[in-house]
Amino acid sequence: MKLTKREREVLQLISEELTTKEIAERLGVSVSTIETHRRNLFQKTQSQSVVGLVKEALRLKLIN
Repeated sequence: MKLTKREREVLQLISEELTTKEIAERLGVSVSTIETHRRNLFQKTQSQSVVGLVKEALRLKLIN
């Protein structure tokens, strides 16, 4: 699975339990941009929840 550098950053921050707003502030982008990255991550990993997303990311070694 191919993730962009930014998608990997967002995924890592999601796994650290940051909210969409907190991630946007940390990365200096809009909430809407982070929502788009989240949608893309759910689609690429075929996940339906944050728990499923993080589990799949760990399984694929996309995050620590």
